[in-house]
Amino acid sequence: MANMEQTSKEVPADSSIDQSNSNSSSITQVNSMTEFSQDEEALIIRMYKLLGDRWPLIAGRIPGRTAEDIKNYWTSRYAFTSQSSE
Repeated sequence: MANMEQTSKEVPADSSIDQSNSNSSSITQVNSMTEFSQDEEALIIRMYKLLGDRWPLIAGRIPGRTAEDIKNYWTSRYAFTSQSSE
């Protein structure tokens, strides 16, 4: 019975710690996912030249990236460049 009481007292404290850790790790994952490696960037550029803005097809070539990730990266990095060259 003492074990049950001790466990029930520990669970809320542990779960709140786990929750705060999972929140901060989620934020870290979101931030780290916005960073692209040089290889990913080169592949995006090559694929964009071949396919245009067909983000789902480009994302299919980069594991762990969504079409939205690719589109956001492209527009934040290259949208001004491609608009000014037209």
